Amino acid sequence: MEAFLVSTGIVALAEIGDKTQLLAFCLAAKFRRPLPIVAAIFVATIANHAFAAAVGAWITSLLGPDILRWVLGASFLAMAAWTLVPDKIDDDDMPLAKYGVFLTTLIAFFVAEMGDKTQVATVALAARYHSLVAVVCGTTFGMMLANVPAVYLGDRIAHRVSLKLVHGIAALVFAVLGVATLLGAGSSLGA
Repeated sequence: MEAFLVSTGIVALAEIGDKTQLLAFCLAAKFRRPLPIVAAIFVATIANHAFAAAVGAWITSLLGPDILRWVLGASFLAMAAWTLVPDKIDDDDMPLAKYGVFLTTLIAFFVAEMGDKTQVATVALAARYHSLVAVVCGTTFGMMLANVPAVYLGDRIAHRVSLKLVHGIAALVFAVLGVATLLGAGSSLGA
């Protein structure tokens, strides 16, 4: 349950103001069809985060517990710093509606999530917790918590949320997780 809750919280916070959330805003404004957009975000997130979690599990199998602890601790600290850097979406990131709302959103969201903060966080979380299902379910739920309101409420909520505060909280959570990992918290998970 800890893997699910931590994964949900970290990704939900990290996603606020993230490039993929900005993409969700743009898709909602362009297509004005929230249901297929939300469904495509869900499918794209599951596929992307399942892949990321598999990479995290694979990394765990390659590294010994001591090296893994240092790699994960440093990764979480790097994620803390990265979370403080605001994202922007370029006009090139906004897809053309060649394939319909669902497929356009699916492709755009999957591609935009590659190498994104939340995907990298999913890799680290899967390496940290030995429960791929809980991590993928948690990170997917966190993405949906951040993106469904973006699709349905759009600009009505965008200006009411302090991105600086949310990013600061997310960075703090990543930093605490990084320091705790470096200090050996959860070291029995690797045994």
